[in-house]
Amino acid sequence: MRRELPKRFYKHADYAHSGGGFTVRLDGKAARTPGRATLTVPDEPLAAAIVAEWNAQREEIAPATMPLTRIANAAIDGVSTRMAAVRSDIVAYAGSDLLCYRAASPAALVRRQDAAWTPLVAWAAEELGARLVVVEGITHVAQPPASLAAVERALTACDAFRLAALHTITTVTGSAIVALAVARGRLTAAEAWTAAGVDEDWQAEQWGEDAEAAARRAARRRELEAAAFILECAR
Repeated sequence: MRRELPKRFYKHADYAHSGGGFTVRLDGKAARTPGRATLTVPDEPLAAAIVAEWNAQREEIAPATMPLTRIANAAIDGVSTRMAAVRSDIVAYAGSDLLCYRAASPAALVRRQDAAWTPLVAWAAEELGARLVVVEGITHVAQPPASLAAVERALTACDAFRLAALHTITTVTGSAIVALAVARGRLTAAEAWTAAGVDEDWQAEQWGEDAEAAARRAARRRELEAAAFILECAR
């Protein structure tokens, strides 16, 4: 059954400068996160984009159409109180990063993976000091502890919003390296989506893609694009 959505209870959203950030307001009152904290973000372009999400709602509020708001809520209510745990989760993804597990065949897929992923593996080694082991197949291979430590160091300067955005991209793509490449401007959101989708695109080309799967992918892409926008605002 379709989940009932909350009714829109406000006429207009805007934002105002507040201390060290920008607070989203609904009819002049500070908006609240699900945890009842004030919805205040560090960057003005992000505040403006979140306001646009709220103003775009119709009779009902559809959280699925508000990825920036959801990530901001997660940053405030969740990530800010458990930064070390979130960093550890991203590092765990690096330990089994998508980019490190390659197909042995068919040759066309092998070439696509190599073209999309090998430059990013090289970038991680040069930019982050994270030299990753690449293998054929899906059998887990342990990554060097020094490489995982390098990934963790790359996360230490991130505030809760950047860390929430990085975690979102990591979970959407299955790659901490892709997420860090977006954070550091090595990849655009579109490039990150293409790189992470090599296998899925291949499968869709071979077997087709049904409407439900396409809708799920579209939702994941919106999440990635929202997270990339948050990282861009922070640069």
